[in-house]
Amino acid sequence: MEKAGYIYILTNKYNRVLYTGVTSDLTKRVSEHKSHLVEGFTKKYNCDKLVYYEDCGGIEQAINREKQLKGGSRKKKIDLINKLNPTWQDLSHQIYGS
Repeated sequence: MEKAGYIYILTNKYNRVLYTGVTSDLTKRVSEHKSHLVEGFTKKYNCDKLVYYEDCGGIEQAINREKQLKGGSRKKKIDLINKLNPTWQDLSHQIYGS
């Protein structure tokens, strides 16, 4: 059985920085970002607001989708977020179930 796969986009409180990631456990990974446990880009730029995510079915599909998004322009990512989350609200409540 293939692992689950998700892609996600995080931003900072000013919605100026975008980070695209992939994971097999979205709840755990977003929690790590929110706790600033992940070294690197997201910690440096305080990216802890989940503004977009997709369930890609499997990890291989998620990796391919991540490559597609990262290969696209910033404008395409912004358009994608605006289409499904026009107010750029933190969607983490949706994945935590509360």
